[in-house]
Amino acid sequence: MNVFLLIVLALCFTTLLCFYRLMAGPTLPDRIVAAQAITTKTLAILVLLAFIYDQMIFLDISLTYALLAFLSVLAIARYLGHGRVG
Repeated sequence: MNVFLLIVLALCFTTLLCFYRLMAGPTLPDRIVAAQAITTKTLAILVLLAFIYDQMIFLDISLTYALLAFLSVLAIARYLGHGRVG
């Protein structure tokens, strides 16, 4: 169990590094990649917490979060490609 908690802490630290890139990124694509990396790391943290605490509700939350993140990436890609979302 302690190994998984260390992995969660390491993921939290790298998420903070990605958050810095999100705020200070020189270009828009850098910021989008940083936001997607934060999403991926957050999903991994939620899945690990579900395993550590044996609470399957974290898996439901992570699936919902993954779906919302996927839809947001599609909206951003459409906006960058066509100049509008709708």
